[in-house]
Amino acid sequence: MTTQAWARAYIAFGANLGDPAEAFRLALERVAALPATRVAARSSLYRTAPVGVGEDHPDYLNAVIAVDTGLAPRALLDALLTIEHEGGRTRPAHLAPRTMDLDLLLYGDAVIDEPGLLVPHPRMHQRAFVLQPLAEIAPDLTIPGHGAVRALLAGVGDQAISRL
Repeated sequence: MTTQAWARAYIAFGANLGDPAEAFRLALERVAALPATRVAARSSLYRTAPVGVGEDHPDYLNAVIAVDTGLAPRALLDALLTIEHEGGRTRPAHLAPRTMDLDLLLYGDAVIDEPGLLVPHPRMHQRAFVLQPLAEIAPDLTIPGHGAVRALLAGVGDQAISRL
C-alpha cells in the first residue's frame, strides 16, 4: 500500500442487510488494523431511511469514522473496498441493499477527481446520513467547495435520521 504524509480522512459506513451493527464493528476493527492508519474518532450509529430508492429497502445504519492515515487516497479507497468485500458486500445493482458500504468522504482538504475516486464524495453535502454523524465528530469541519458541515445540516432537515 502506498504511503505519504499523514492526513485526516473521513469514511462513511452504511449497511441495511444482515447485522449492520456487527458489520460496523467489523469495519471499525479492519479500518483500525490498516497500515499507517489510526482511528481518531467514530460517530454513533444512526438509523436512516434509504435515499433515492424504493420504499421496499430496509432502513440503514450509518456512521462516520475519522482516521489519521499515511495511506495515499487511492490506497485507502482500495483498502476500504477490500474490507467491504470481506464484509460480504456484493454489487448486484446500483443502490442495492448492502451488508457493508464504506465511502471515502474526505481526505484532508484534497479535491480529487480521478476515475473511481472523487473527493469530497459527491452528494455527501446533501445527505443527512453523512452530515449528522460527521457533525457529531467534527462539528467545525468544512467540505471543500460546499461549506461548513453545521450550515449544510439545515438543508437536509427533511431527511429522517435518528441516533441509536
